[in-house]
Amino acid sequence: MSRKPVPAQPGDRSRIEVMFDRPQLLGQLFGHFDQNLVAIENRLGVYIAARGNKLQIEGEAEQAARARDVLTGLYNRIVQGQEVDAGTVDAVIAMSSEPTLEGIIRTDVSQPPPVMIRTRKKTIVPRSATQIRYMEALARDEIIFALGPAGTGKTYVAVAQAVQQLIAGSVDRLILSRPAVEAGEKLGFLPGDMREKVDPYLRPLYDALYDMLPTEQVERRMASGEIEIAPIAFMRGRTLANAFIILDEAQNTTPMQMKMFLTRFGENSRMVVCGDPRQVDLPDIGKSGLADAVARLEGVRNISMIRFGSADVVRHPLVGAIVDAYEGGES
Repeated sequence: MSRKPVPAQPGDRSRIEVMFDRPQLLGQLFGHFDQNLVAIENRLGVYIAARGNKLQIEGEAEQAARARDVLTGLYNRIVQGQEVDAGTVDAVIAMSSEPTLEGIIRTDVSQPPPVMIRTRKKTIVPRSATQIRYMEALARDEIIFALGPAGTGKTYVAVAQAVQQLIAGSVDRLILSRPAVEAGEKLGFLPGDMREKVDPYLRPLYDALYDMLPTEQVERRMASGEIEIAPIAFMRGRTLANAFIILDEAQNTTPMQMKMFLTRFGENSRMVVCGDPRQVDLPDIGKSGLADAVARLEGVRNISMIRFGSADVVRHPLVGAIVDAYEGGES
């Protein structure tokens, strides 16, 4: 590698050497044209040089240690057969600053990560500290509110947990719902019948499902009623037992809609309410059912409130910067 060292950073300088026992995996670790190493260097202000199956890290002592942990964590994921992409690299870099993440970035690869969700098509592991708490709440609590900006994995991780429980037989049905509130267009003027009108609002839920299950399984389970995707209005009058229920874009419910939805909760069910309180598309943004429910239910036993921030965004790094920019001004 011919990259030049980064400028010296303040503080004590350190040189750390880390060795990997499977040289054939280093191509995946380094990334195309060493893009993963470049990302670590740029984010942590260190210089990384490769010598065979060894990497030498130079930089400020704390940052060099973080770079070592990041490289070790990424390598361990590759050993366990997990995919490492730019998003994974950014997430592991972010997690390396958390002092409580023992077991996520670790040297022992003989055991799987302590928090994970397995589906037919992929295994989901946490990409932020908040996602760890979220996954733990999804496995433990009966009702979970996931609050925060786009790109933090609120809905995606919830769908993964729901699919895992459906496959395991812990629940009989998976019910995914969203309010059909338009952002910029009137629903009545859209072409087609009711299903064709509301399907665009439910598309993110379909996309997550197809990421977790083979296409034929999704279609078969939808045809049998095991998986149901519907606007929140279709929930009225029902009691949802033995089901995993997810409400997405919950900030666009009214207080009455939210009360109706929450009271559908039945025996042996789990309910996840996902939304961003700062992105309300209702005509009266002060009447969001999500904000009302959070204020009423904070602290109630067996109800978790998981709050994500821009640091938890696991899409392109620019998404986190955009979230920060908008949250710092008028929304």
